[in-house]
Parts: sequence; C-alpha cells; structure tokens
Amino acid sequence: MPFPTTATPAVRTAPAPVPSPEVAEALAAGRPVVALESTLLAHGLPRPDNRSAADEVEAAVRAGGAVPATIAVLDGAPHVGLTAEQLDRVCADPDLAKLAVRDLPVALALGRSGATTVSSTALLAAAAGIGVFATGGLGGVHREAADTFDESADLTTLSRTPVLVVCAGVKSILDVPATLERLESLSVTVVGYRTTTFPGFYVADSGSTVDWAVSSPEEAAAVLAARRGLAPGGVLVANPLPDHEQLDPALHDRVIGDALAAAARVGVHGKAVTPFVLDHLHRASEGATLAVNVRLVLRNAELAGRIAVALVALSC
Repeated sequence: MPFPTTATPAVRTAPAPVPSPEVAEALAAGRPVVALESTLLAHGLPRPDNRSAADEVEAAVRAGGAVPATIAVLDGAPHVGLTAEQLDRVCADPDLAKLAVRDLPVALALGRSGATTVSSTALLAAAAGIGVFATGGLGGVHREAADTFDESADLTTLSRTPVLVVCAGVKSILDVPATLERLESLSVTVVGYRTTTFPGFYVADSGSTVDWAVSSPEEAAAVLAARRGLAPGGVLVANPLPDHEQLDPALHDRVIGDALAAAARVGVHGKAVTPFVLDHLHRASEGATLAVNVRLVLRNAELAGRIAVALVALSC
C-alpha cells in the first residue's frame, strides 16, 4: 500500500543582495563603495539621534571619496544601499530584529526585516562585491567567556570573508586581550592606523597593542589586496580617536563597570547585553558616550572612503 502523499510547500529561496541604483551604478563603473551596518542605527544609537547620524555617516563616506552602502534586510530582501525612506524605517522601528549571520537565513526565508550586525554586513557586502566596510566597534570575546563561551560571530565571519573593516577597536564592554588572541588564532590580519596601540572604542588606548601599523589609506588597501591573493579572510584596521576626542578615561572605566553590573543584576545576557549597556552608558554619562560614538564612526567612515578609493586605484 503506497504511503499517502502531500503537496510539497513552496520554498522561498534566499534572494541575492539588492543594491540601490546609486550603489549598482558605482559597482558597475568600478567606483569605490563603502558598506555600513544598520544595527548601529537601529540598536546602537538612541532615537531620534540615530536618523541624523545615518546621514552624517553616509556624508563622511562621501567626503572620503566613496559611495555609501548602508545594509539592512527589509521584508526578506537584503538591501545594499538604502533610500531616505528606508533609512527612516530602520531608524524608527523599535521592533526591528538584530541580524547576525546565523539569523539571515530565517529573515530571508520568512520575509522578515532586520538590521545587520558587523558579521552579516560583512557577508552581504562581500556578496555584493564591496571590499571595504566602516563600523564603530567590532564585537569580540565577552568578559567571563571562559564560563559563558560568549563570543561574537564577527570574529569567525572576518576569518573567512574578504573585506577590510575600519573600526575603533572592539567595544569597551569586551575582553580586549582575549579578543586579540582570538583574532590571531583565526588568522585575521589586524593593523593599527598610524599606531600600534589598539583602541578601546570610547578611549584611544585599550591597554593592548598590535604588531603592525599602516600609515596611509594606500597601505591599508595594499594589505587587503595582498590578503586576497594569499588566503580567505579579512583585514581589520583599528583607527583610534585622537586623545582630545576620546571619552575621559576615568569616567569611561567607572561607567563601564556600573553598566556591566546593572546588566548582571537584571539578568541581561547574550546579544541583548550590548544595546543594554550602550543605553546605560548614554544615560549615565549624560550623553557623552553618544557624542564620542558618533565622532568615532564618522572618522572611520571617512577613512574607509579613502581606503576604498585607494583599493580601486590598485585595480586600475
């Protein structure tokens, strides 16, 4: 007796990244493009400051000579480059999901929307043919990771994705030495921009160092080009704030400790820790961390634009 059969449901295949007209034209013409994450806007900056920051960051990329491509997933489609209306949506929706690489298949298959993290932005940027990406701070190994095994997917994604990421180090709430050790184990190339001091996001000096430094956008682009010719994986360019633009180090240490203690008291864990702590930092520092956060992202975006220009020149 044959087994009963049922109709096979339609399967939604994952759509390819959808570039905006400006980004598509730039890529087709071989012009420089810089990818930007959307989690910074949806989860990292408070409303309504996040919307004005979105315009400022894109303007900084343009000041560096490149086309900005803010990335997000909207109704199941990965968009590479957002219109003003799409940026409005990303910045205004309090329920927008936070999408790392592991979350992308669900959002794409089920037609959901979400803001992309460093890992998913890097993946989608590379899929679209974009080699340079600017962000604020990289994710990494969390404090107490020996007990929790809490480590950002940013690290493993960079170990196999051919992009150059400009950042201000890793977020201050993380274990910086452990993160650098993991980056080394994963063979991610790490260089400081005009320094071997590894920045600590809000502060210029995390207390850790890196072995290599580049002195110009051209050198940074050359490192990525050389990496591509050798092995899969990315390049991290650590771009510290000038001392006079950083958060006061004493205030930084005090507020970070208070924020982590508050997260522990209310049982916040996993990927919810970062937005919780950033919100606490913003309130406890009376807005000082927000101002520093925006400054460092703008600096990274402008430098990424210049590196993207240099990368295009290498291929000419």
